[in-house]
Amino acid sequence: MMTVWALTLLGASALFAADEQQLALALKAQIDFDRVELAAVPQLKDTSACVLSQAAVLPVTASPELSLIHYRKGYCGLTGAALTRNAAQFLEAAAEFEKGIEAWPKSPQQNGGKTKPVEPVSAGLYVLAAVSHLQANPDDASTEKAKEDLVNALNSRTCSSTVMPSSFCGGLLNLGKEWLGWIALQRGELDEAALQLAGANDSGWSQWAQGKRAFRNGVYGEAMSQFRQAIAIWEPARRMEPPTLIARLRPRPELSKAYADLGGAELLAGDKAASIASLNQSAKEDPSDARSLYLRARAKELSGQMEGALADYNLASRNAFAAAKELASGEAHLYRGILLFRRKDFPRAEDEFGSALNFEISPSLKADAVAWRHLAAVAAGSCDSSRQLLERALETVTPFFPKDEARTLLTSCRATAAGPVRGDSVK
Repeated sequence: MMTVWALTLLGASALFAADEQQLALALKAQIDFDRVELAAVPQLKDTSACVLSQAAVLPVTASPELSLIHYRKGYCGLTGAALTRNAAQFLEAAAEFEKGIEAWPKSPQQNGGKTKPVEPVSAGLYVLAAVSHLQANPDDASTEKAKEDLVNALNSRTCSSTVMPSSFCGGLLNLGKEWLGWIALQRGELDEAALQLAGANDSGWSQWAQGKRAFRNGVYGEAMSQFRQAIAIWEPARRMEPPTLIARLRPRPELSKAYADLGGAELLAGDKAASIASLNQSAKEDPSDARSLYLRARAKELSGQMEGALADYNLASRNAFAAAKELASGEAHLYRGILLFRRKDFPRAEDEFGSALNFEISPSLKADAVAWRHLAAVAAGSCDSSRQLLERALETVTPFFPKDEARTLLTSCRATAAGPVRGDSVK
């Protein structure tokens, strides 16, 4: 029969073995995290190993340190996601940061006989969770939630060193401002975007916001200058490995849309040759982008290249249909209507513009579709019923709508409505 002393010794040995095992898990987790955090170019195998080792140490981690381990697991997962651009991995990382926030100590901790006061949750955790969601291509509701979290983090600006270095947290706050600016840009809130992006000159987004605002105000030369500065930053950047995790987590520019916006500004500034060149580059970046093809068609049309313009209007319509759900695209019907209008098939063009208004279409293109519909009716001879409708519609069209052509037709309508001048005979 085993003695009490033997039982005690056996228990102590088991506890020592358990402590040794726990220490080994913690040491491996620390080493794996350091390898990822300190790497100039992290390796995917190292990020995966780090995630696994943090998961292994979580069950034996005391409550006060849980937030730290969840942060490290999320950090390694996010670093891997930034390499693979996998949406599911971004969401997994976001979940870990959210668990880190939930596990944050809520009561004072005892340390060596002294009471350690509760620190506020690190704002960096909120930024990391929000940015991870934004990188996963969220819907409108998720984007709004991420925006709220970023605003709260930037308002608190609490950079506790409990889970991450204060300098890294400070960099995350700047990243949060950049994403707030990006969200504002997507929503057309250009003044808010310029405010949030002020100072972020090395990312290109500040210049882009300034360019968008200049374009809205009709200052196309300034818009061109700002757009070109942004593209000059983005072009070489995409061929280089970002030097830090924060750089990898910045909003990713879409160069096809960037060149399309530049081409649009060049067109409105009167430089049609430069516009066509920029829109060619846009189409090269993304051959399926219908908007760049539409703008290129408009530039060719104004340059007298009518056959090329008709081909681009047709291609823009086909691409918009291909990208639409169940072939329901107001944008596609708009481009097809312009193609028919230029072929002087005014009745069918008017029907296409009507169809454009019956399907989903952006507000700016909707205004153009309304004006095109009335323009087609006027061109077909319906002056009495459509003239005033067209005049009102011209007040809200985009700068790409052919206003001069519309006014010429309206002038012809007014002359017809006025009848012959006194003393003249009608022949």
